[in-house]
Amino acid sequence: MHRQSGEPRAALARIAEDNHPQIVLERGDTVVFSSRVIPGNETSIFDLQNLLAERGIRVITEKDHFVHVSGHPCRDELAAMYQWIRPEVSIPVHGEARHLAEHAAFARELQVPEQVVVKNGLIVRIAPGPAEVVDEAPAGRIYLDGDVLTDQDEGAVQERRRLSFAGSVFVSIVLDGKGQVRGDPQVRLMGLPEEDSFGVPFEDRALDAVDDALGRLPAKRRQDDDAVAEFLRRAVRGALRREWGKKPQVAVVVTRI
Repeated sequence: MHRQSGEPRAALARIAEDNHPQIVLERGDTVVFSSRVIPGNETSIFDLQNLLAERGIRVITEKDHFVHVSGHPCRDELAAMYQWIRPEVSIPVHGEARHLAEHAAFARELQVPEQVVVKNGLIVRIAPGPAEVVDEAPAGRIYLDGDVLTDQDEGAVQERRRLSFAGSVFVSIVLDGKGQVRGDPQVRLMGLPEEDSFGVPFEDRALDAVDDALGRLPAKRRQDDDAVAEFLRRAVRGALRREWGKKPQVAVVVTRI
C-alpha cells in the first residue's frame, strides 16, 4: 500500500479495542497486488479489486506494472542452496513434468551425484544403494462431499456438475404385458426454461418426443424395459437439445403391469 505525503489523513494502521491491528484504507490510497492470481480464485480477487476501486483506491497489479514477487527461487539461488547443502540425491517435487526434468538436469550440472524424477504416488528408496523408484502408492485428488470423502472421478460429483449445467428431466410410463401404453406418460422438468424460443413449453416438447418415440418403437423391443427406457431417454434428450442447445440429464422409469 502507498500513501501520498502532505495530505491530512487518518493513521494507516490503528489498534482496535481487541488489540488486533486493522488496516484502514481511504480514497487516494494505493494497493499493490504483487502476486499472480491463482486459478480458481479469480472471482473473489476481482471482486476485492473492484470494491477498492469503487472507494477511490488505486489498484496496481502485475498486469499494470512489473510488481510480481515470485515465491520460487531463481537458478542462482538454487545453485547457492545446492552448494551449501551438497546433497547426494536430488528429487524435484514441484511443477509439471518439464519443470521436474529441467530441475534434475540443473542438479546434474551442479555435480549432484543422483537425480530421480518422480510423479505423484511413486515411492523412492533413497538408501541404501542407489536412489530409485521401488513401488507406487494410491495418489490423486479427493473431494469432501458433505461429510464423505470421495474420489475425484466418483460418479455422483460428475452427475451434479452436469445437472447444474443442463438440468434434468424425469419420464414415467406404464406398459402392459403386450407393450401397450396404459395411461398418459408423465414428465417432470427441473432446471430447464419453461418455454423455448417459439413459446412452446419444454414439458410439451418432452411429451411429444415420448409419444413420437413410442410410435416408432417396434412391438418386440417394447418387451424389454431397459430398451424402452434407453430409446425414450435418447429421444427426449435429442428433442430438447434441438430446441434448447443443451443436453439435460434424462431419467426414464418404465412400470410394467
